Amino acid sequence: MLANVPHRQPKSSKAGFVPYIFLAPGFLLFVVMIIYPILRALQISFYNWGVFPGSTTTFLGLHQYVREFHDPVFWRALENSTFYTIFTVPFQIIFGLMVALLLVRKIPGRGLFRALFYIPVVTSWVVVSLLFKFLFSTDSGFVNWILHALHLSSHNIGWLDTRWPSMITIGILGIWKGVGWSMLIFLAALMGVPETLTEAAAIDGAGPWRTFISVTLPSIRLTLSFVTIMLVIGSLNVFTSAYIMTGGGPQQQTEVVLSYMYHQAFNFLDFGYGSALAFTLAMIVFAISFVQMRLFRGGVSRVVR
Repeated sequence: MLANVPHRQPKSSKAGFVPYIFLAPGFLLFVVMIIYPILRALQISFYNWGVFPGSTTTFLGLHQYVREFHDPVFWRALENSTFYTIFTVPFQIIFGLMVALLLVRKIPGRGLFRALFYIPVVTSWVVVSLLFKFLFSTDSGFVNWILHALHLSSHNIGWLDTRWPSMITIGILGIWKGVGWSMLIFLAALMGVPETLTEAAAIDGAGPWRTFISVTLPSIRLTLSFVTIMLVIGSLNVFTSAYIMTGGGPQQQTEVVLSYMYHQAFNFLDFGYGSALAFTLAMIVFAISFVQMRLFRGGVSRVVR
């Protein structure tokens, strides 16, 4: 009987290197385009970096990071980024989930409505930021014209002239552009919810709200955590809309962290401080994402149990 058992041929050691050969070009590109610039920027953050040939580069240690804690503009920029996140993320989740719940049903024109809601996601940030800047312009903006036509306001509102109206306007753009992305992710999750669960809930007499709370929401909890984490990361990294619509003005009142970093690095050529701002934001985003993953993991474990 032993003679009939086929013997396994030893695997060639060369076969083990084949996957790495195919992975090498992509990994090399990743190192050159991602890893090296990150490490280089980290190095620059410890220096008063001389930009021009012949200029002096001085090692400052942690001075650039200490400087942030005494910089009122940095704290204002961080506050604005935080406000943008708190303002936009819940609305993107709520509206995206509501639209997904409507469009997961078999209704006429479902494909068309899905495409229409997703169009803002694929439009250019630059284009829509310029469009919203025109719509909310103080003197010739369409929003002020509508308010005048409906007799809701007798004077022009300076949407982009002061801090908080500007941040709300930028947040409205972020919500409008992000709802479609949330909708698409939630649609994929909702289509994976077993129909047997919703049918069982209906047989037990559960209404639509009870079915959503007890069946649908627990079934898409992992997706909800993913969407929340990604939206928070993206919101804290807001840049294009704030930079184009207000440029950080007036008097740096609407700076967000990335726009302030950009101004320090490319307007004032203070690359050391700009790099320190970037890495501080990266550490904040990493910490918040880590806490979110821990919280959602605990919530998911409780649901499973």
